[in-house]
Amino acid sequence: MGFSDFLKNFKREDSRLKKDNTTHWTKCPSCAALIYNKEILENSHVCSKCSYHFRISALDRLKLLCDEDSFIEYDMDLEPNDPLGFVDKKSYTKRIQEGVTKTKRKSAVISGEASIHDIEVQLVVFDFSFMGGSLGSVEGERIVRAINRATEKKQALIIVSTSGGARMQESTYSLMQMAKTSAALNKLSELKLPYISVLTDPTFGGVSASFAFLGDIIIAEPGAIVGFAGARVIKQTIRTDLPEGFQTAEFLLEHGLIDMIVSRKDLKQTLSDLIKLLSPYENTYLLNS
Repeated sequence: MGFSDFLKNFKREDSRLKKDNTTHWTKCPSCAALIYNKEILENSHVCSKCSYHFRISALDRLKLLCDEDSFIEYDMDLEPNDPLGFVDKKSYTKRIQEGVTKTKRKSAVISGEASIHDIEVQLVVFDFSFMGGSLGSVEGERIVRAINRATEKKQALIIVSTSGGARMQESTYSLMQMAKTSAALNKLSELKLPYISVLTDPTFGGVSASFAFLGDIIIAEPGAIVGFAGARVIKQTIRTDLPEGFQTAEFLLEHGLIDMIVSRKDLKQTLSDLIKLLSPYENTYLLNS
C-alpha cells in the first residue's frame, strides 16, 4: 500500500466503525494513535492503546452482552405516530420514516429477553441511530412492558442508555414517559428485583433525569458523557465557569452520582455477578432454565 492509498483509507472522524471497512485505519480521538479498524472491532470497539471506548451500535451492544442466539425481541409492532402534526425543519412523520429507513426499526429502543452467562434477564438497549435515541411514547411503552415482564418472570432488568433526551416532537407525550417509566420501576423495587442501569456515551436529557439514574446499581462505561443539559447551556444559565470534565463518568463516580465504571470487555461478567448478588430469590437465574 502506497502512502497515497494510506491517506485515502485513513479515517479521522470518531464514528461507529463499519465491519466492511476493516482495511481502513482510525485515529483514536483520545490518544491520537493510528489503529487498524480490524483491531478495534476485535477489541470490542475499544482502543488497544489507551482504552478509549468508541460508540457502538445497539446490535453490537446486544452481541457483546447476550449469550449467543439468546436474545428474543418483543413489542416490535409498536410504532410512533404524530399526534401533534409537529413540523420543524421537517415533519415529525418524515423524521420517523428516516429513522426507520436508517435502522430498519420503528423505535429508538430494542427490548426483549436474553440470557447473560445463563442468567435470564429483561434487557432494554437504546439505539442512538434512531433520532438520537430520543425518548418518545413508544420507547416509554417498551420500557414499561419490559418492566412488567421482569416482575412476572421474577427476572432482573437491565437498561443500556444512550440518548439525547426526551423527543421534542411529541412534547408532553414524551415528558410523560419519564414519570411513566419511573412509576413502573417501583414494581421491581417492591419485589426487590434488581434493576441495573448502564450509562453509555452520550446519555442526556429526560433519560438521565428519570430511569437512567434510578438503578439499584448505576454503571457507566469509561469516558461516557452523562448529564441533563449540555455544558454550554448550563454555563449560560448559571453564568459561571464549570469544572473540567464535569459530565464524564469519572467525575460522576468521584462525586458519588454513579456506583462504578466498568470497561466494555468486563461488562457482561459484571452484570451476571451483580444479578446473582442482588437477586432476592435463591437460584432466581435458574428458574427458567
